[in-house]
This record gives sequence, structure tokens and C-alpha cells, in this order.
Amino acid sequence: MSRVPSLTLVLAGVALLAPSSPPGAAPQPRTEQAARRAHPVAPRQMSPVTAGRPELAPVSGRRSAPLSPRRPDPATARTDPDSPRRTDPAAARRTDPAVARRADPVPERGAAPVSAAELLDRVRTCTPVSRGRYRTDQGARATVPVCGTRDAVFWKADMDIDCDGRPGRRCNARTDPHFSASTAFAQSDGRPLSAEKLPYVVVPAPSAVWNHRSDGVRGGSVAALVYRDRVRYAVVGDTGPAGIIGEASHAAAKSLGIDPDPRGGGTPSGVTYIVFRDSRVTPVEDHGAAVTEGERLARAFVDGVD
Repeated sequence: MSRVPSLTLVLAGVALLAPSSPPGAAPQPRTEQAARRAHPVAPRQMSPVTAGRPELAPVSGRRSAPLSPRRPDPATARTDPDSPRRTDPAAARRTDPAVARRADPVPERGAAPVSAAELLDRVRTCTPVSRGRYRTDQGARATVPVCGTRDAVFWKADMDIDCDGRPGRRCNARTDPHFSASTAFAQSDGRPLSAEKLPYVVVPAPSAVWNHRSDGVRGGSVAALVYRDRVRYAVVGDTGPAGIIGEASHAAAKSLGIDPDPRGGGTPSGVTYIVFRDSRVTPVEDHGAAVTEGERLARAFVDGVD
């Protein structure tokens, strides 16, 4: 009977020394993991498993589908030869009609120089603006009228050589028995014009037959000279005898292929003089400006442009 209590006491002591919970019992769930499952975040790249650290498993189904291809950067698309977005600018210009029209401008109307035939066709008929006719030389019959249109006056005559103005190697008192050191119109510095250097036309001095000023002709007016198949531009630079017409400077004759010798040069016929009304080159000695303005006025004249 005495051993039973002792066994009971032993069993009670063992119970007191045992752990409070049996080994292998399942731990209570953690609220932090539950919160992460409720609000998933984007998957991270997983690092290799290290000792003492549990391996993280990817969320099921998160990366089961292949990733969509990354959109190419615009700069890369322009430089990558394999990119389907790359275009050849030259090819685009060749295929786009609008761009092609801008790249190949249409020549402007009137760009081609006016021909002698065009000018002569424009002055086939004469409406006289002079009250009579002019002689081509002293003692000759008066047969040449001054004709007019809305834009110009013109006459058809011979060409005598005017060598007046500033003396030079070819135009001076020794080469021209009728030489005069002055011209009716002066250049910008006040000196006389140079017949050797400047192509100019001589108009008759004002008279009862015709006053050039009344038809918009003055010093520096632009003139077109036509001889055979040549067209040359000049200015009005001098005046001659009141009853004679058909004279131009040494330089004007030379530009047309006419002998410019003041003693025996010139031509007896075949020259057409066209002077554009109310035109003027300033300074009068600027021959380049006379050519530019002459080409413009001649084109408007033959085209009938206002």
C-alpha cells in the first residue's frame, strides 16, 4: 500500500517538468502574411537560397504567360536598321507627290529670255505718236514715224554711231569728226556718259514732230534694241538733231555686232528701237540694272502683262 502514493508522486513530478505544449504542434498563423496575400505586390527577382533563409516561392500563375515585347524607344527605332519603323527620307520624297512637287519647283513663266522674233512680232503694226516723220540721215527723205503702244514707243531705222561723252581710246576728237565731250544726260557723279562703255540710245531733241517727254521717255529710260536675231538692252543717254532718228552709242552698236567705228560704221537699216514708257534705271550708268529691268519689261511687253 505504501508504494502506490510514491508512484503517484513520481508521475506528478514528471508532468511538472514537461513542456507546456507538445512538440510538433502547428504554430498559429501570422497576421502579416495574411495582409500580404490580401494585397499582392509585383514579383521580385528571387535571390539564391542562403543558409538559414527560407526560399521564396513565386506566386502561382503570376508569370505563366510570356511577357509582351518591350516597345522600342523612338531613338532606337530610328537608328536600328532592322526596325520596321525606319524610313528613308529620300524614298518618302520620291513617293509623296506633294513633296516631289515642292522639291522640283515649276519654272516661272517668262523665265526664258525674250527673243528677237517675239519683240518684232509685237511691233508689226504702227500707231503713230509723232506728228510727222523723221529722216535717217541729213538730206534723206523723212520716212520714219515714232509708233506707240500702251507700254512702249518704238521706231525702225538705221544706226549711226554716237561717240560723244567722256573721251576714251575709241571715242575722242581724233576718232570722231563730230565728237562732243558732253551728253544730254549725265551719270550719277555729274560727269558725261561714256559711249565706249555704256550702251545707250539717242532720241531726237524735242520738236513739233515729237517730244519724247510727253510719252514717258527721259534720260535713263530702258530700251530694247533688236538687230537680226539679237536683243540687247540699253538706256536713253543722249539727244540728237530734232529732225533725225536712228542713233546709238559705240557700246550699243558693238553689242549688236554692228561696226562701232564713228567714221564709217553703223548700218543703213534693220534696227528696231523699243523704249519702255515711264521706265528708268538709277544710276543711269548701271548697265546690269538696265539689262535686268529690260528683260522684265520686254517679257511683260510681249506677253501683254499689265
